[in-house]
Amino acid sequence: MYGALHHALTDAGAKTADVVSESAFVRDAAMDLDGPRAYAFETGHYRAAVTKIGQSPLAAHAHIEVSMQAVVGNTAADVVRADDACGLRLRIGPQTRLYAAGLGVSTGDASAQTSAAFASANGLLQAAGMTFTNVARTWLHLPDIDRDYAALNVSRRQFFAQHGITSAPASTGIGGTLPSESCRLGLGFYAVSGDARRTVMTSPTLNEAPQYGADFVRGLRLDEGNRTALMVSGTASIDEHGASVHLNNTAAQAERMLLNIRVLLERQGAGFEHIVSAVSYIKHAEDAGDVQRAFAQAGFEGFPNALVVADVCRPELKCETEVLALLPPVTNDA
Repeated sequence: MYGALHHALTDAGAKTADVVSESAFVRDAAMDLDGPRAYAFETGHYRAAVTKIGQSPLAAHAHIEVSMQAVVGNTAADVVRADDACGLRLRIGPQTRLYAAGLGVSTGDASAQTSAAFASANGLLQAAGMTFTNVARTWLHLPDIDRDYAALNVSRRQFFAQHGITSAPASTGIGGTLPSESCRLGLGFYAVSGDARRTVMTSPTLNEAPQYGADFVRGLRLDEGNRTALMVSGTASIDEHGASVHLNNTAAQAERMLLNIRVLLERQGAGFEHIVSAVSYIKHAEDAGDVQRAFAQAGFEGFPNALVVADVCRPELKCETEVLALLPPVTNDA
């Protein structure tokens, strides 16, 4: 698999050093990936932010599925460290981007571990010359999301209040086992400083997550120097009142989920054709057919979409999807 990724990078005119982030979805979170990666890649130049998460690929024969992002020619990239955390800093014109993953500790309850993970992120941001206000996107992985999601929301809200965070980032909070069995939360993030303009994405088909205690936005538009990124948070079958809808009907839940994503994008002048990557989380593998048929009927295809098994933030929800869509950069030309 890493050999195939190496060839895909080469075919696209990229190299190992251009990879900025890797998400490895594995059946066994303790799986050692360093050896295979080293065999295929120039590991001395591989500095990507790596997330390894126990979320089984849907394909029965597959033990691992990987998504990668690369920025071709990122010669200005360097690794930033703060205590045990590290991230990849990338400078593009007047902007600085920071990719980080795998932040967390293995001691304390869910509240303490959440606070420690966000504090670690804050220290890393400071080492990179940023603050948490620069964070545009987070990913939060919880081995027992039914047990710990409420504690995550409380601790995250406390952190935001303590640090004056009034504009929350886009986010995905999802179930998944972690390499350390005692770790109850793993955190990854993407931050941008400089002249990137931010616009909160909204939809009349969805309420705002802070109304039920979860501090994230449904999506964030980021007008960066060389692109306009539309980062849609993990989205499920939620209605305009914040209620879960179409209980016990996977196909209908998938359709509502896609409606929410479509409207979020349309309000920014985009559609499914502008999506460049997605991750779809399905609670029960046997429901995959219903979800995939909904994707095909809606035209939600033609881009990389990792399909994995994971618990969603509410027990009654059967699927969730996050997407990244790109538009041409905004110019100031008259």
